[in-house]
Amino acid sequence: MKFGKISILIKNLQKSFNKKKALNDISIHFEEKLMHGIIGPEGAGKTTLLRLLIGLLKEDKGEIIYKNNQETLDFEQVREHIAYMPEKQCLYADLSIAEHLDFFRSMYLIPDDIYKKRVKKLLHITRLEKFTNRAAGKLSGGMYKKLGLICALLRSPSVMILDEPTNGVDPISRREFWELLYNFMDEEILILVSTSYMDEAERCSKVHFIEDGNLIASGEPQKLLLENSVKNFNELFLKESENKGILNGK
Repeated sequence: MKFGKISILIKNLQKSFNKKKALNDISIHFEEKLMHGIIGPEGAGKTTLLRLLIGLLKEDKGEIIYKNNQETLDFEQVREHIAYMPEKQCLYADLSIAEHLDFFRSMYLIPDDIYKKRVKKLLHITRLEKFTNRAAGKLSGGMYKKLGLICALLRSPSVMILDEPTNGVDPISRREFWELLYNFMDEEILILVSTSYMDEAERCSKVHFIEDGNLIASGEPQKLLLENSVKNFNELFLKESENKGILNGK
């Protein structure tokens, strides 16, 4: 079954590690068919949040609610429709692009006819069709990220969750990666992207700024700038952190 309008609602979510709060009473509505940016510096709690959403971690308190239109779903109903791309991908250096795709086809049990159409589209969009025989260990940083994205998208997910997908790549590859994400917006899937780059906030439909486990601002990018009378997202982040008394651990 293919879900088309998955949304995720988190209510008062809390998670601690060794008495250190990674997430502190966070509530966010990830609305369907939009690209949501989860923005914050290293250690803000972004990865913890994403791992809770895909079931790799269990929350201490709060709720995570998955919905298809207005119908509430169990996580087990949603699990196979979520694609997750971790920050540190575990691709096999000796396997080629084609071998990776065939491996994930087998793992996801994708029928051959569907697989061929999907792979052709993904390779074309990512401009990797001429490099299918190249080993992953010999790909550039940007191409490596693209391969990881293709592997995650092979089974046509309803939700795509990407943890710091542009971290460690050059500016041109960063721009190309975002262009790829825009292509997949046509498939009307929910996309969650975490990043520490403030300038990437403007590329999202909605943004959610996190610092030290706290949600400090949330909404449409340009609307947030106007409402807070700031010129950019660095200023917004600093202003909201100071207002909430959490900047520099305060």
